[in-house]
Amino acid sequence: MENKTVYVIGHRNPDTDSGVAAVAYARLKQLLGYTNYVAARAGHFAPQTEYVFNRFKVQYPVYISDLVPKVAYYMTGSCDTVQEDISVWDAIGRMGESKSRVLPVVDKDGRYMSLLHYSVFAQNVLTIMNPEHKTAFPTSIMLIIHTMNAQPLVVKKENDIFKASVLVGAASLNMFSQMLAEHQSENVIVIASDREDIQEASIKGGVRLLIITSGHPLRKELRDEAEARGVSVIISPYATSSTAMLIAYSTPVSVMADIDITPVHPEDSVSHARTLLQDSPCRCLPVVDADKKIVGILSEHDLLHEPNIELILVDHNEMQQAVEGVEHYRIQEVIDHHRLGTLSTTYPITFINKPVGSTSTLIANLYREDRIPIPIDIAGLLLCGILSDTLILQSTTTTDIDRETAQYLSDITNLNIKQLGKDIITAGSHVEGRSAGELIHQDMKEYTQGKENYTVSQIEVGSTKEILDRKKEFLEELEIERRAHKAVFAALLVTDITQLSSILLFTYDQKFGPFVTFPRLEDNVYYLKDVVSRKKQLIPLMTEQIENYER
Repeated sequence: MENKTVYVIGHRNPDTDSGVAAVAYARLKQLLGYTNYVAARAGHFAPQTEYVFNRFKVQYPVYISDLVPKVAYYMTGSCDTVQEDISVWDAIGRMGESKSRVLPVVDKDGRYMSLLHYSVFAQNVLTIMNPEHKTAFPTSIMLIIHTMNAQPLVVKKENDIFKASVLVGAASLNMFSQMLAEHQSENVIVIASDREDIQEASIKGGVRLLIITSGHPLRKELRDEAEARGVSVIISPYATSSTAMLIAYSTPVSVMADIDITPVHPEDSVSHARTLLQDSPCRCLPVVDADKKIVGILSEHDLLHEPNIELILVDHNEMQQAVEGVEHYRIQEVIDHHRLGTLSTTYPITFINKPVGSTSTLIANLYREDRIPIPIDIAGLLLCGILSDTLILQSTTTTDIDRETAQYLSDITNLNIKQLGKDIITAGSHVEGRSAGELIHQDMKEYTQGKENYTVSQIEVGSTKEILDRKKEFLEELEIERRAHKAVFAALLVTDITQLSSILLFTYDQKFGPFVTFPRLEDNVYYLKDVVSRKKQLIPLMTEQIENYER
């Protein structure tokens, strides 16, 4: 659990209560010692919610556009990397120490280049050591010295990378001389034991490097000759066969690693990563950020585990209103004040649902139940959440619990309820300069009843005149929304905060028309006297109309 991030998240198109509840409950969890709880939002904030967060200088919740399974939710984070110029010997050693199947290779700036894994390593080593082919491979004298812990005697241009050909001086002198003549002597490495004739022929032939095995010394005259001719000489502590094998391990790791494995990014979908994993010989993929820096490894084994995130849903309990992809993750808790929806789980969860005016009311009282002092900034947010969702405690959804909690928060913050309420309602009631689509989506919820689904949006205004003047624009956007959701209707509840009544803009399937029973104001516009609550007043009326329609 400690290694998982738990997102506390509200519904799509979050209103003020939803955003406040997520932040306040995540903070409560953190104050209780659970540092892995993070507030999140499933949409962009409307002006009212932005005003509230900015007023109390509280950081917005993390924006999550969807929870479609992503690489970031399954990958193994923080892995070792090696630079491109270290030897394969060192790289394999690090893999053994960390018990890792793969090791990303990076350049001097830390950017991903290739992936070392045992399959590609074995394949490349066999190619280098194949006696039937004259294979040249890149290495340097210093890498060879380091790989076999050799004793340097004469060392020239030790850090230069060159393509080496290896000859083992085990044949007769004549045969060895013929073999040496067939190679470019300046890139030849000769492995010789204590045979001075082979040592001398190598030095006089101007080979790049002479390796004397089994710790045998080099005669002083030959050492002076090597110095004069620029031939490097080192002494290996190993026998000839072991020395020959270790040379293959001295090549830079970048040569042995697999450059054909395509890296993925944390935000890539799991379905995309699965395709690439099938083509990866090691069944692993490096995970890189936008700068190609390694951030983790994804393996097929990782995808067999549960994702590294879990969820707490606040201010909703219907799957249609939840962030897309929610069904892929374990839900720890639900805290809500709406009707029960379609949510179901395969395991017990904490489910808090009470008929109060605001989820912020429930969160504030959870602080009190846990005897955790409410921070001043959080208390201010919670008070705004309550006042926003209850129309300054005037909505029919308002309960005595909401009023008592609002007063408690007012006492903590020393804020006047009426003035604060007026400020936040005013901040959210501006419609001038905002498109119909933006206003419809800022607080839109989707519902399912029986075989039918529908959407209801709500905005609060100081006067309904501008909305009615732009009726055509709003109805066109509602119809687009209805068709997109294949809904029986799409509605916009426009609440006049000065009159505490609403108008309803309504587009619907023609067959549904006869079942609409609201008082008609004009075409597709209805007057709802004393109706201000979508949850408690409008949705029950909608439910009744749909039931009649389905009969």
